[in-house]
Amino acid sequence: MIEITHLKKSFGKQEVLKDVSFKIQKGQVVTILGPSGSGKTTFLRCINFLERAEEGELRIGDTRINLRKASRKEILNVRRRTAFVFQNYGLFYHKTALQNVMEGLVVVQKIPKDEARKRAEAALEWVGLSNRKDFYPSQLSGGQQQRVGIARAVALNPEVILFDEPTSALDPEWVGETLDVIKKVAKKGITMIIVTHEMSFAEEVSDKVVFMDGGSVVEEGTPKEIFTNPKEERTKKFLARIIPQDMYYI
Repeated sequence: MIEITHLKKSFGKQEVLKDVSFKIQKGQVVTILGPSGSGKTTFLRCINFLERAEEGELRIGDTRINLRKASRKEILNVRRRTAFVFQNYGLFYHKTALQNVMEGLVVVQKIPKDEARKRAEAALEWVGLSNRKDFYPSQLSGGQQQRVGIARAVALNPEVILFDEPTSALDPEWVGETLDVIKKVAKKGITMIIVTHEMSFAEEVSDKVVFMDGGSVVEEGTPKEIFTNPKEERTKKFLARIIPQDMYYI
C-alpha cells in the first residue's frame, strides 16, 4: 500500500500543493486528472523526491518517511522501490536504448552488468523494441523513446510506477501504441499512478480516478463515479470542457 498524507509544496510564494492526502492499495491503477497548473506533476515529483516537499509523510508498505526530513538513505530506498516515466522520456541521449534500460539496474540497484543486460533485453522485447536495442534516442521515434522509458521502469521491478503525462509529448500517431504498452504494464499487477489527459484511457484502465485543481484533491472515486456522476461542481465543469457531450452523463 502507498499512502500520502498532508503533502504541501510551494515554489517561492506560490503554494502548489495544499495538504494533499490519498491512499493507493497494492496493485491499483490510479489516474490523476486536472487542469494545467493543478499540481499533478509536482505531486508525483515529490513522491520520488525529484522535488522536496515542505510537509507530508509517505508510506510505502511498512515504511514511513517524512517527506521534508528524509535522509539520503531514505530517499534512495524510495527510489529503489519506485520508477518514474517522464513526460519528455528522460533518456540519456549518449546511451543506446539497452544502456538506458540498464542504467538504473546497475547504478541504483547494484545489479551485475551481465544480469542487468539480460533484464534490460527482456524488458525491451516486452515493449516490442528488441530490434532497436542498439539505437540511440535520436534514432528512435517519440513513441519508441517513451517505450524505452517504460521498459526502463518495468525492468526495475518496482513496487510502484509513476507516469507523468506519458503521451503529452507524442505526435498523435504514437499515442495509441504507448497507451497499449501502459495497459500491458497494468495487467502485470504493478501499482501505478498516472497523470494523464487521456480520458478514455483513464476510464478504461483505472481502479480509481483522482481529480485535482488548485493544488488540492477535489474529488476521487471509481471511473464510473467520476466520469458519469461527479459530485463536485469543479469536476463537472472540467469534464464538460474536455469530454464530448455524447460521452458525458450526469
